[in-house]
Amino acid sequence: MAGMIEDYAIIGDLQTAALVGRDGSIDWMCVPRFDSPACFAALLGDARHGFWRIAPSNHRPCNHRRYLADSLVLESRWDSVFGSVTVTDFMPPRSGLPHVVRVVEGLKGTVPMRGELRPRFNHGRVRPWTRVADAQVLSVAGPDSVWLTADPRASVQVTEDGTLLEFTVREGERLAFVLSWVPSHEAEPPSFDALDGLTRTLDYWRRWTAKCRYRGPWRDAVVRSLVTVKALIYAPTGGIVAAPTASLPQRVGGRLNWDYRFCWLRDATFALSCLLRSGYWEEAVAWREWLLRAVAGDPADLQSLYGLAGQRRLPGEAPAGWLPGYEGSAPVRFGNAAAGQFPLDVYGAVLDTLHLSLRAGVPVEDHVWGLVRALMGFLQEHWREPDEGRWEARGPRRQFVHSKVMCWVAADRALRIQEITGHPGPVAQWRALRDDIHREVCERGWDAELGAFVQFYGGRVLDASGLLIPAVGFLPADDPRVGGTVAAMGALDHHGFLRRSAAADGDGQDLDGAGVPGPEGAFLACSLWRADALARTGRTAEARAAFEAVLGVRNDVGLLSEVWDPVTGRQLGNTPQAFSHIALVNAALALRDAGAGRFPALSARRSA
Repeated sequence: MAGMIEDYAIIGDLQTAALVGRDGSIDWMCVPRFDSPACFAALLGDARHGFWRIAPSNHRPCNHRRYLADSLVLESRWDSVFGSVTVTDFMPPRSGLPHVVRVVEGLKGTVPMRGELRPRFNHGRVRPWTRVADAQVLSVAGPDSVWLTADPRASVQVTEDGTLLEFTVREGERLAFVLSWVPSHEAEPPSFDALDGLTRTLDYWRRWTAKCRYRGPWRDAVVRSLVTVKALIYAPTGGIVAAPTASLPQRVGGRLNWDYRFCWLRDATFALSCLLRSGYWEEAVAWREWLLRAVAGDPADLQSLYGLAGQRRLPGEAPAGWLPGYEGSAPVRFGNAAAGQFPLDVYGAVLDTLHLSLRAGVPVEDHVWGLVRALMGFLQEHWREPDEGRWEARGPRRQFVHSKVMCWVAADRALRIQEITGHPGPVAQWRALRDDIHREVCERGWDAELGAFVQFYGGRVLDASGLLIPAVGFLPADDPRVGGTVAAMGALDHHGFLRRSAAADGDGQDLDGAGVPGPEGAFLACSLWRADALARTGRTAEARAAFEAVLGVRNDVGLLSEVWDPVTGRQLGNTPQAFSHIALVNAALALRDAGAGRFPALSARRSA
């Protein structure tokens, strides 16, 4: 059975990732890409669905683990009456085939060790043929094969279920095990020097983290979040995957189980800001270029999510009935039907990203300006339409306030881009559009009795996305309506954290259309938005407390999932979640700016 979600740490090679539990078991890995079928899927089931464990024979969880320096190299340590041993897990940054490397080192005494490798291809469904081939162990089925190169001092036994490893490690000894994925029609992989690979991998991350420009009281947390975001960037294209996992539940036992192995547009600006302000220009530009390729074409066809290469046509959302789900949370789904929704807010996210990158020195070429005009032409005709909103509601479309605010952002940023570049465009029409949207949102999205902006026109549901109003410049932070909205978010408070909407607290609305009774947990990005908004509105002590509350629920190696359940004290949802970590970095920057009396300049509206 899989461990707690917070028991898992990530290793990765910048094209895919694996999750390693405190028991030394890799229970999730998709190869060769983030969006490929998993060859280890015990995370969503049990041992029958694939894993690779190396640990002391007593099967106890490790006593301690850490990432070596500011890297993605994981070291787990076990101490027992027999002695002490570490297992160092890593995936070298990809230059050819994907490799998972596990180095066992004896620190003290003599420790009996046991390993078990059970690959199950196609998301845990296909049991491969396994045999010894040229001193390696080959497991093959369909298009996939994995080759295990074991240290010759280990006893290797191939069984019907997989491969067993038994060995002892003494003080000063190091044994290495390498698992390589190869297309099944190709020959065995070339030999891989595990210890040299460890040195090169540590050096790669040392050089990468040295670029970080953040200086502040939470540097360790910020750097770990940036390393995690980097781990989730698909290096060949620059796309940022939301999480490396699928169908980890937002509620244990519920049906809110979604596939996050795709790239979402609606948080593009936050991702770009996080990277640029932290010193990662190369990744920021790659993300912008990925976005431009993804949205090229008919502006009416804009999607909220795309594939790693920017592809629009994605696998259909389908249940995986052979997987019981994490702690019985079914159905397990692969693919994501939200790709077919109408994402009105995404138009603002795209134009905001182009504006931010322009301010950072990335020019808006003529063809990019053509995209700006095409997107604005579409919005002029369609901004009054309802959509599924930021939370990708599976129910009827509504006039979501956040979506309208982002339409305003689109018009505002198009005008700002034109002012900077001098490109020709229908400026008067865009100004009129910006004013019309602002006026309507302030009239129909504001509830005077609640003293806050609400989730959708005519409703009385609060939504955490209202906290983004000052961040995007729709209203200045000192506007009373911003202060009222921030204060009203106390209704979403869940033991010091923030739910995404009041609908999660039993007023009868189910945003996900899943009909699951019972409250959901707190969304960590929303809790961090609150810290940001509190900082912007001058409530710095409260902002710091909200931020540090989130820091306090990271796991032992600094990772965050999507949701925190403060009642059970558990992380929930897909993990690690890119946008939780992006929000953490941006909140840390906001607190730093608040302390210095500055915020990124964006003149906000005071009218209406």
